[in-house]
Amino acid sequence: MLSMGTFCVCNSITDHSHAAAPGLSGQCHQRFFNFTNRRRNFVISSSGAAQKGPVLAVATDEPNAKQAGFQPSLADRLRLGSLTQDGLSYKEKFIVRCYEVGINKTATVETIANLLQEVGCNHAQSLGFSTDGFATTHTMRKLHLIWVTSRMHIEIYKYPAWSDVVEIETWCQSEGRIGTRRDWILKDYANGEVIGRATSKWVMMNQDTRRLQKVTDDVRDEYLIYCPKAPRLAFPEENNASLKKIAKLKDPAQYSKIGLVPRRADLDMNQHVNNVTYIGWVLESIPQEVIDNYELQTITLDYRRECQHDDIVDSLTSPELDDDAAILQTTNGSPTASRDTDKCCQFLHLLRLSGDGLEINRGRTEWRKKPAKR
Repeated sequence: MLSMGTFCVCNSITDHSHAAAPGLSGQCHQRFFNFTNRRRNFVISSSGAAQKGPVLAVATDEPNAKQAGFQPSLADRLRLGSLTQDGLSYKEKFIVRCYEVGINKTATVETIANLLQEVGCNHAQSLGFSTDGFATTHTMRKLHLIWVTSRMHIEIYKYPAWSDVVEIETWCQSEGRIGTRRDWILKDYANGEVIGRATSKWVMMNQDTRRLQKVTDDVRDEYLIYCPKAPRLAFPEENNASLKKIAKLKDPAQYSKIGLVPRRADLDMNQHVNNVTYIGWVLESIPQEVIDNYELQTITLDYRRECQHDDIVDSLTSPELDDDAAILQTTNGSPTASRDTDKCCQFLHLLRLSGDGLEINRGRTEWRKKPAKR
């Protein structure tokens, strides 16, 4: 499962002098890499002050961080991420690599999902929770409790291209009595434009019995100190798409991909199929005509069952009937939009176990017409 993050106690590296403003010139990349080199040479004295150059780091209030001889790891020093000034969220910058883009030279949705996972893990690591991949608190570890994803919702307004720099901010907060949520905001670092948003819901599970469990006050008290004091939502709009219930797709589906098998590379550090793999499986049953002419705008997945390494999975897809979207119909076996092709088309998805038909997850995707290639 996609973990909330791995944790170790470390210093908080904060840099506000290089925050990008709209209209930033082409010098952004040069300053970006100079900033990286300065971090490499940065040294913290025993008092927490920099021995040369501006003060870029301060020690956290975590007791372990103040132990004699504590030093941030090499990854901590080179990572382009830090807690924000109030300590209640975390920001990190990423360069889009050539192997993270598709045929349009823009990042794939799997790349976006992996970056969300990475920044969530690094946020958790910066706060001092466990390093077991489950982002567990001290009480959770004693009781063999872990976090598991129940819903993931991602909206992408503009896909970053190869070599673009993306800044992602993330934070956590309580979600009722049975779980938590993690939200993200994605920006183009060159101009500050918001290019995507995401939110996720998590529930607590007993690692031994695999049964869900309510979040106790002891656990809640351990992590709430790192959460925004007032509710902060990536999607504050009323009746936004992240809240929309997903209807179960009725069989037989219009499109399907049968017999998908998890690869060894699909397993995460917790020996479960990683959440990003589910996204890839959903896309496997999207008709090629849609892949060629549209790009994914929104994806929502509800996770209902764990998938193990020896499971065989069926991916089912059908157009969703919605008055506000262009619905794909088939003409001579090829899907075509029934209305204005500039509008989006929507699909319902179902991933199930091939053997007994048990539901793994259900999903919804929205697609918009592809822009011209860069």
